[in-house]
Amino acid sequence: MDWRLFATLSEAAGTDEVSLDREEATLREAFDALLETHPDLAAEVLDEDEQLSDHVRLLVDGADPFAETDGWDTVVDEDTELALFPPVSGG
Repeated sequence: MDWRLFATLSEAAGTDEVSLDREEATLREAFDALLETHPDLAAEVLDEDEQLSDHVRLLVDGADPFAETDGWDTVVDEDTELALFPPVSGG
């Protein structure tokens, strides 16, 4: 499974794409594995309660897993594209 990281998140990780060598996992397991391999991301994406910040957008194959599938329990596999977007301010 591949994580795509955008803007400040790619800067924090030092890369804009992270491949995880897993055949299948829950979204939570994939997210935890991402933070384990790139711990500097935690400060960018987690709130003070160690939960995903409300301002960070997470997509699974282009869809919001919390609105359209099973949230953290969504099953992802080696063909899944995961994406994290930092907060965006308008002007």
